Amino acid sequence: MEGTKASRAKLKLALILGMGSIGIVILFILSLTTGVMDISFHEAMSGLWNLIQNGGEHTDNKELVLWQLRIPRALGVIAVGIGLSVAGAVMQALIRNPLVDPYITGVSSGAGLGATLAVLAGVSILGMTTYSLPIIAFIGAVGAFMFTMALAEAAGGRPISYVLGGVIISIAMQAGTTLLMYFNADRLHGVLFWLFGSFAYLDWSSVKLIVLVVAVLSLVMLLFAKEFNVILLGDEQARQLGMNVRSFKTVMFVLVSALAAVCVAFTGVIGFVGLIVPHLVRMLIGGDHRLLLPASMVLGANILLVADIVCKTVVAPSELPIGAIISIIGAPFFGYLMIRMGKEYVM
Repeated sequence: MEGTKASRAKLKLALILGMGSIGIVILFILSLTTGVMDISFHEAMSGLWNLIQNGGEHTDNKELVLWQLRIPRALGVIAVGIGLSVAGAVMQALIRNPLVDPYITGVSSGAGLGATLAVLAGVSILGMTTYSLPIIAFIGAVGAFMFTMALAEAAGGRPISYVLGGVIISIAMQAGTTLLMYFNADRLHGVLFWLFGSFAYLDWSSVKLIVLVVAVLSLVMLLFAKEFNVILLGDEQARQLGMNVRSFKTVMFVLVSALAAVCVAFTGVIGFVGLIVPHLVRMLIGGDHRLLLPASMVLGANILLVADIVCKTVVAPSELPIGAIISIIGAPFFGYLMIRMGKEYVM
């Protein structure tokens, strides 16, 4: 019976990975056709092929737009979708609480406060104006996460403590952001655009960094999938099975906070993905992290690509805030799956 269930879960994983990979390719190409400049499917495909053949050298304005704007943006969306989904799944395993994600644990709020400080104060780090905002946002995100962990551990380290700690730190960070915005009401455009979340400003330099960090840290998480399963059994049982729980959790908390922080540092505050994607995958294939993590990667990339395309097309040439679009797309779908498949759901 158990073997049949495991085989069924693996079959579902294969379907998710297969169909999800096809979906990513289709949505990637569709993303190249959406934006201010009108680029048809044929022009996008021929332009992409020419750029690949010529090593990025463009022959017309449409190929320039593809190379400088749309291709790095689409790759960035895929990477952030993967990164936030993995971060959410791992946080939920380490804390053994399905309510946590990078947004709940204060990462996004910390990044928001850091970015607001960077924009309003005009901070420059070592003369690197371009990277000042993401660097300070990254510092804010990691700092907020560490405060959340410290507060939760001081309160007893129970699963609910991390949620409450994250809420407290998030409220404090958001209050700081609000005060900064209140006293700088005439310079809010750049801050608001970042706080709403956007992929519009991604370029090749930032995308390369995001892709590298997400690829390396996601691979590390995959390598420790069995350990995440053991952690879910409880700290005491994990110790009996020979695991050094404290050191393992410490290392993984540092890595997962860095993963989430890099994602939001370049693209702004994007909630919901890290919370909803792991839940959806658990409803489909169960809670085994050897299956959960790869499936979450594929599903997270698809969801964020769809949301980004909708943001670019609904009110073109303007853009909608991607955080709101993700919620609109994800909430009804999550409710449907919860009602239909709730009996099969396991943490």
